[in-house]
Amino acid sequence: MGGEIVGCDALQVYRGFDAGTAKPLRIERERVPHWLVDVADPRRDYSLADYVRDADAAIAGIVARGRVPVVVGGTGMYLRGLLKGVLPAPPRDEALRARLRRMTGRFGAQRLHRLLASVDPVTAGRVAPGDTQRIVRALELAAAPGETWSERLKQRGTWSGALERYRALKFGLDLDRDVLARRLAARVETFFAAGLPGEVVGLLASGVPETANAFKGIGYREILRATLERRDPESAREAIVVATRQYAKRQRTWFRKEQGLLWIDASLGAEALAATIVAAWHAARADKGAASAC
Repeated sequence: MGGEIVGCDALQVYRGFDAGTAKPLRIERERVPHWLVDVADPRRDYSLADYVRDADAAIAGIVARGRVPVVVGGTGMYLRGLLKGVLPAPPRDEALRARLRRMTGRFGAQRLHRLLASVDPVTAGRVAPGDTQRIVRALELAAAPGETWSERLKQRGTWSGALERYRALKFGLDLDRDVLARRLAARVETFFAAGLPGEVVGLLASGVPETANAFKGIGYREILRATLERRDPESAREAIVVATRQYAKRQRTWFRKEQGLLWIDASLGAEALAATIVAAWHAARADKGAASAC
């Protein structure tokens, strides 16, 4: 296809977060250019708007070189923002944020989630009760004057309308659930084999704060908690397996709602999958002149 890869993974963007993110290997990056991998300092939160801006720039460069952008990854929000656009959010209120974080420390994330549900139930329905980072940001947005953030999204933002910013083919890899569960468990084993516990200690020592958004990723948050509580990181292994399976389920649910996505059987193997995608790509080019593949 003459393609270059644009990452669509909310953890692979962070430098130093390697053991638990399955980043492309050096030999893979030498074979094909990769963009949006290792672009962000983990001491600074990397937002959806940051991603859309950087992905737009990467795609423009790829197209200018006469090549094909191939957007790869499982962060549904990133893909949705890239294809549908991002509604500018009110600026962060650092004083309010600090107050909300103190409240979280005192009362717990679930109590703040109930508060969010009382002021913006639609947004609360999209945010997990234990996701402190997103609960705090959602409450910050809810405090802004005017209509709720969910109403703004519905009327003018990412969640409304069929029009997409890029003409794209979208493919999802499907797999038998029992097979997937075994592969996910094996994936967690690779986290530990790659030295995830030591990586977390090293990141903390390098100045990445324990509150960093990058530490919210599966694997990292469980190892971080064990490290801070002075527990054996091995004690977090099963919790990581469970969280990984739960995330895979949420991904499946999210992408089932993605319009125009073609599901293909991942058990066919890499060569057959590639042939399927390339054939669909060439057919689309002949038919409509599609500009990118996701």
